This record gives sequence, structure tokens and C-alpha cells, in this order.
Amino acid sequence: MNNENETPRTPAVYLQSFGAAGTVTGSKHLLQTPDLNILVDCGLFQGIKSLRERNWEKPPAALSTVDVMILTHAHLDHCGYIPLFVKNGYQGKIYMSPPTRDLTELILRDSAKLQEEDADKANRHGYSKHQPAEPLYTTTDVEHALQQFVTLEPGHTFRLNDEIGFRFSPAGHILGACSVEINCYGKIIVFSGDIGRYHSELLASPVHPVKADYVVMESTYGDRLHGEADPAEAFARAIRDTIFQRGNLLIPCFAVGRAQDVMHILYRLKNSKSIPQDIPVFLDSPMAASAGRSLLKYPDWVTLSSADAVRMFSGVTVNPDYHHTEKIIRQLGSKIVLAASGMLTGGRVLEYLKHYLGDKRNTILMIGYQAEGTRGRALLNQAPEIKIHGQYYAVKARILEIGGLSAHADQGELLTWIKGFIPAPEAVFLVHGEPSAQEALRIKVKDELKVPVTIMKEGIPQLLFPIDQNQLKAQSQWSEADRS
Repeated sequence: MNNENETPRTPAVYLQSFGAAGTVTGSKHLLQTPDLNILVDCGLFQGIKSLRERNWEKPPAALSTVDVMILTHAHLDHCGYIPLFVKNGYQGKIYMSPPTRDLTELILRDSAKLQEEDADKANRHGYSKHQPAEPLYTTTDVEHALQQFVTLEPGHTFRLNDEIGFRFSPAGHILGACSVEINCYGKIIVFSGDIGRYHSELLASPVHPVKADYVVMESTYGDRLHGEADPAEAFARAIRDTIFQRGNLLIPCFAVGRAQDVMHILYRLKNSKSIPQDIPVFLDSPMAASAGRSLLKYPDWVTLSSADAVRMFSGVTVNPDYHHTEKIIRQLGSKIVLAASGMLTGGRVLEYLKHYLGDKRNTILMIGYQAEGTRGRALLNQAPEIKIHGQYYAVKARILEIGGLSAHADQGELLTWIKGFIPAPEAVFLVHGEPSAQEALRIKVKDELKVPVTIMKEGIPQLLFPIDQNQLKAQSQWSEADRS
């Protein structure tokens, strides 16, 4: 099968990636079968301009054949393209866990609102080459997509037809994140989704699927180890040093996941008096506040007690409206500000950057993965200036990175996860990673598991297995209870 639009002539199951192949963004993985085509994740491309521009391109023809969509978790690079996909004609169901449903609604509404606001600013200030500038999708498009959401609890099998069924397993990473185990014509195909840490601040360790014939696996940190140190100690040092300099600490963070982790760390540090208890903490992201309330709604998904979840918000001031951002910036005295987005690709954090980057007393604390081409990656690479809304801002503030708070498993944890399959899978396919990380993990998995490992290339189909029609029923591995 050489042409991406060509339909397989012999009964077989194929895997094809239309995002997160050689990059960490735009996750879209198509499982093609004779009866159903299943899309796992439907994310936006983020990062460098050439990637972002792909969100505006006409989707590949193969994506028009999707019958069913399964969503692993709520981050924008996994769910952000859904409203446009629906707008372009997708009418099928979109399956996800209950927490993912709530968080995806928050994230998509926020994404549409930010796009509408950015288009409005571009038109008013004339810094877009498009006349007029338009959002990729609108809040109305989000409303239409939400009608196709269906929730399923982890561990419960849902059958799509006589030969294909699937179930979720919690994957850590963020609230509601899951791996997907698809039983397809007697073979089990596991999509890892984004795998979380085994010692998270708030979430339980990943729940490992029992068996897999084929594994489609993320590889974000395939070449890195996070280290064993408690990130709270590094936070405390950064905060104390910044206060000593009479500066401000800006923490760009993803509204879902990292913001809640950081608030919990700050709560711990104040309780232990490791940092001044009166240092103001601002959360300039209503979405992050709403996501935090989900910790109370889904207590079975977190390790934090409901009482602690309430208390960790008690010392945080939530800014409900972007009009108040300027007031926070002007407030005298040292302060800690949490604002989205985590990779500095947009959102309210950019307003703080405009004011804080030029002052050497301030600290910008980077705590998550920074994709190639983002402002976050540029800061970590010691860029002397950053472009924001058409203007350049000199970087004089101190730029620090704390890696131990990442939501992604590091190389050691990825290896622990893949080794959990007994027996080892027949083949592993790596997605969601930059080339150097993927190559490092490919070698590790191949050497330690002695199985073939393929790095997925965008648009290139991979044959998973042919189908023997005479053995379909004999091969089915679902239990009688699952069948019912």
C-alpha cells in the first residue's frame, strides 16, 4: 500500500499517522480495518509556524473515511482539532472517559475563545497578513462537536461490532487520561496515549493493560531522565531567590494538569514555611480553576483528599477576566503568577512576558515539555529576544527549568511501561516524539525487548496483520461477559 488514499485490497489491518509522527503535536492515528476505520485522537498542530499552518490545510482524504473516534485525553494537541473535524463533516461518535469529557469541553471552549480574541486583535491592530483574520473554529463549532461526545468508564469493554471492541485504562498524565486497548479481529492493539509519571503529585500511577500484540507508544521523553529530586525543593529555591531580588515569578503552565500540580506544591511549601506564607499567588486562568474543581468531582482518579484539594485553592487568587491581567501586572511587590499556555504559544501568559522579560529581577520558571519552534523552547535555548504579537522583547529575566514536574514519563518509565506486557508485543510503533527522542527509545526497546520497533512517518501506512476470515471467531479474545 503505497498511496495514502489507496484502500487495502486484501483483508488486513493498517496503522496510519496524520500527526504526532516525528513531532510531539497534532496527534491523529488511524486504525484501518475492513469494517471500521477508527481515529485515535484528533489534535491541533502546535509549535513552529510550518506545523501551525497545517491546521488550516484540507485534511488528507483517508481521514474522510473515519467511522469512530476515540480520545485518550484532553490536551489540545490530542483534542484541539475535533471542532474543525466535525465542521468538515465527521458525524460519528467520539468516545472518552468522563473526566476527559469535562476537561475537553473546557479546553475546546477556551481554544475557540482565544482564537476569536486573537483574530479580533489582529484585525484591530493590523498585524495579520489575512484580511480579515479569522479563527480556525468558533465557539459555535465547539457546541456542535460536544453533541457527539460519549463517555465510557475505564475497564469496561465497549463493542463496536462483532469483531472490534475497546476499553480504557488510566494512564496518569492528566485527570482522565487513558490508554486504549482495541481488540480487533482477534489481535489486541494498545494505543498508549500520553503516559504519566509513576510518582505524580496528584494522580495515581498508570494502570497497565494486561496484554498487547501491537503497541502504538508515545516517546516524548524517549531520550531523557527527569531525575529523582523532589521538584518542590527547586521551586522553593527559585521563589526565595526571586523574592530576595524583589522580582516576580512567572510560571507558564498548562491549565489542565500542570497548574493543579504547581498549586499543590505551593500549598505544601507554604504549609512547611519553606516560602513566605504571605507571598501572593495568582492563577490567571479561569480554565485552570475549573479544571482544579474536577479534582473534587472525580476523587477516584486522584490521590489527593477532597479536603486538601479545597485547601490548596485557599491561598490562590483566581483572575476571572483577562481585563484584570493588567492590574495584577501593576501590583507592587513580589508575586507568583501561574498563567497558560505552558509552551508560551498564546494566552494570557504573553501579557506577563511582555512586562516581565525585560527585568533581570524577574524569573520565568519553565516546568513542562517545550516543543520545537515554541517561545518556551526559544527561552530555554537562551534566545536574546522573543517575538510577541509582532514586536520583539529583550530577554533579561532569569530563565529556569524544573524537569521533575513533567506530566510525561521519562525514558526509564517508558521502558517500565512497555516491559509490563507479558509476553512482549509482536511489534512497537513509536509516535509523539521528536526524532532524537524516538531514535533513542527505539534502540532501547529493540535491544531490551528483542521486538521490531518502527518510528511512524506521517501518512505512510504500516501493515499490522492480515486477516484470516476463517479464523475470526476462533481468535476472538474477549470473554463471554464482554460479549454480552
